[in-house]
Amino acid sequence: MNSTAYIIHNPVIINEGKRFAGDVWIKNGVIEKITAPAAGSENFPENYTVIDATGKYLLPGVIDDQVHFRQPGLEYKADIASESRAAVAGGVTGFMDMPNTDPPAVTIDVLEEKYKLAAQTSLVNYSFYMGTTNDNIDEILKIDPRKVCGIKVFMGSSTGNLLVDDDKALNALFEKAPTLIATHCEDDSIIEKNTRFYLKKYGMEAVAKVHPGIRSAEACYRSSAKAVALAKKFNTRLHVLHLSTAGEMELFRSDIPLKEKKITAEVCVHHLWFSEEDYEEKGNFIKWNPAIKSRKDRDVLRNALKQGKLDVVATDHAPHTLEEKNRPYFRAPSGAPMVQHSLTAMLELAHWGEWNIETVVEKMCHNPAILFNVRKRGFIREGWYADLVLVDMNRPWIVAKENILYKCGWSPLEGMQFHSKILKTFVNGNLVFDEGTINDKIKGKRLLFDR
Repeated sequence: MNSTAYIIHNPVIINEGKRFAGDVWIKNGVIEKITAPAAGSENFPENYTVIDATGKYLLPGVIDDQVHFRQPGLEYKADIASESRAAVAGGVTGFMDMPNTDPPAVTIDVLEEKYKLAAQTSLVNYSFYMGTTNDNIDEILKIDPRKVCGIKVFMGSSTGNLLVDDDKALNALFEKAPTLIATHCEDDSIIEKNTRFYLKKYGMEAVAKVHPGIRSAEACYRSSAKAVALAKKFNTRLHVLHLSTAGEMELFRSDIPLKEKKITAEVCVHHLWFSEEDYEEKGNFIKWNPAIKSRKDRDVLRNALKQGKLDVVATDHAPHTLEEKNRPYFRAPSGAPMVQHSLTAMLELAHWGEWNIETVVEKMCHNPAILFNVRKRGFIREGWYADLVLVDMNRPWIVAKENILYKCGWSPLEGMQFHSKILKTFVNGNLVFDEGTINDKIKGKRLLFDR
């Protein structure tokens, strides 16, 4: 189907807290109109391709506010083309990519080079964070807030040389930031102390289950509390990424609407899905920073999501090769791929009764659009971009090597049977993913922001 005009006929539409049957008309890249479902499709105009979606669910496309697509410089792990293929197969129509590439995106020139790469290769819509160092505030101030999703601050040295550990530099960033600041919060001094303890105890024989002991709840809380305090001091627009502990939830509010929040919170699928009990089976394949922690932490995070303390669900999609992940614990890098399976995993938790589909759409589609002020995306509305996902909620399938699209070729969810399956994904009105077939000729657009 390469028509530029479609009618998605009679799906169950999930949008803005409601579910209803309707026909969604797509033309020139946008949602032309939403009408009551026609009695039959035989009377639709001939210049529209009609997709009978009876019994299926139509959702807005997912906007993932935290991915590592590894380009430039780390293409042996992943690249924008490969990971955007995985994204569109998973119902993700927009992503925001992190700056810890090679070279790191800490200047406007490097940042814009990443946008040029994406324009040539990404199948979905894209934006890139500007990275921060202890001394690049002059570059930060050149950012156009309408064209860049945000500024990324590593308040813990997860990767590379992007750690901002100078209090003077942090104060300047929080005071002068022209866009939202997104933070990775882990306290380095606590992590170093814990690392010495476990190295002394186990040496290089340590295994992945020590990870939450090294990157501990205390390390996360201390750093997150510092970021929140700085944001309150300077009235900064702060978004704290990949929260992983029960204790951190006291730092965030659920009593005001998202549009009014100055300090917001994100949780990742893996922190909602796994617990430390899974290290025995999964080992380094669920080694992420921040670490997956206790079952209690996971359950508190799930409740905080439903309560509104956690505003957004993302992936922190961060692929590494099998060879890298099979190294001994202390030599294995942190991170794993998730963007192809994030929506399906969240819908699986809906099947289990953790929340409903409306909550999944709110946290993965609507809220990222609201939080980042994304222009005309994240909702099923007339006149907005037709970024849409058609889902069969009752078509079981198993995650296996042959259906994994990540360049690294593996997933921590291998062997998992899901009840829901992504059938079709539209990006800017183009049918890019169609029941396993991907149209590589279509390219996404740069996300823009109403700021």
